Amino acid sequence: MLIPPLGRCVGNARLAPDRRVTSYDSRVSSLGQMSLRHGRPMVAIPGPSVTPDRVLAAMHRPMPNIYAGPIVDISNSIFADLPAIAGTTSEAFIVIGNGHAAWQMAVSNTLRRGEKVLVLESGAFAIGWGEQAAMSGATIEVLPGSDNTAVDPLAVEERLREDKDHEIKAIVVVLTDTATGVRNDIRAIRGAIDAARHPALYMVDAIASLACDPFQMDEWGVDLTVSASQKGLMTPPGLGMVWAGEKALAAHDRADMRVGYMDWASRMNATAHYHLYNGTPPISLIYALREALDMILEEGLANVLRRHEILAKSVWAAVEAWHTPDGLSLNIADPAARSNATTTITTGSINPDELRRVCEEEAGLTLGLGIGNFGGRGFRIGHMGHLNPPMLLGTLGTVEAGLAAIGSPTGSSGVAAAAATIGEALRV
Repeated sequence: MLIPPLGRCVGNARLAPDRRVTSYDSRVSSLGQMSLRHGRPMVAIPGPSVTPDRVLAAMHRPMPNIYAGPIVDISNSIFADLPAIAGTTSEAFIVIGNGHAAWQMAVSNTLRRGEKVLVLESGAFAIGWGEQAAMSGATIEVLPGSDNTAVDPLAVEERLREDKDHEIKAIVVVLTDTATGVRNDIRAIRGAIDAARHPALYMVDAIASLACDPFQMDEWGVDLTVSASQKGLMTPPGLGMVWAGEKALAAHDRADMRVGYMDWASRMNATAHYHLYNGTPPISLIYALREALDMILEEGLANVLRRHEILAKSVWAAVEAWHTPDGLSLNIADPAARSNATTTITTGSINPDELRRVCEEEAGLTLGLGIGNFGGRGFRIGHMGHLNPPMLLGTLGTVEAGLAAIGSPTGSSGVAAAAATIGEALRV
């Protein structure tokens, strides 16, 4: 039996076949050139990080009763487990929003209009937090820093000693800056504050690397910590977190920048589940965060941190192997000041945008673009959260292939150097 060529249907009418495409080969050629990206895509940006399949599956369930039952128990268990992740006994406040929402919650609940905030520069994000505080009514002073070194605790101490009248009411700094890839010595900065005998609130942004880089809020003398769900906590964006110590909670009583939705007062001693979120709870994200925390607890936080340390060192080994005078370099020269969550790589004569384009469009790997002062002269590799050697070696191998594809200078094989680093850890 002869089968007539298929036509296009409009309603019940069958139109003539489209004669413009006469063969499979011509149809393929009309759609574009061959690409290797077809398969499961990989993101290696500094957040949002890869969402584990377990977390995705946990979100896929119907909406529950938000006032009673299992969702309340799950939510309460999250609040019970979050303090240990930040190394504190302080309970967390959760705001439905990203890390910037956590910034806003922190400053609006602790400061008065016109009060001075000292911003410790080490890239883009402490500056961003300070700018947001300024828009809310605070006065901002920036302690200048560098794009390739950590905050200098001695410079902090010197500035605070100059503040004889204690006009500075808060000090803000990031644990890790995702623009530069630096990790600041939070404990040493606390030592500088104590040496100057200064009473300012010490506020730390741990958004980029909580559960990736070591962080001990109470032991290191941090008064307030902010973080968010989408990086080391392996949960989609949408939850900001603020851990407030006793000193920060005491500042709440005199703060005059408080706004209704962000105000801690409506969340303290909540008698109903929805009061914890000042409204309808973020149901799917609650399910997701519970599963992500379970994964961290099953692995053990110390083991999670060790895994990130090994994988970060493998990235550094790769970049050091690729390095040439006119090519790739690690932005942070001091290994002790590099983050285990993200690495910023400067590119010399190499076009980072072309490298990122080839990796993403032709090979299915998304790299982080250079931001802040690194636009057009660098890119970033995020190595945070749900990550293991096959995923990371695949990322580094694709970068190496991309470098070869665009004819970039490299010293030696970064993949081999990374594999050797991981192999040494596997032997241990």
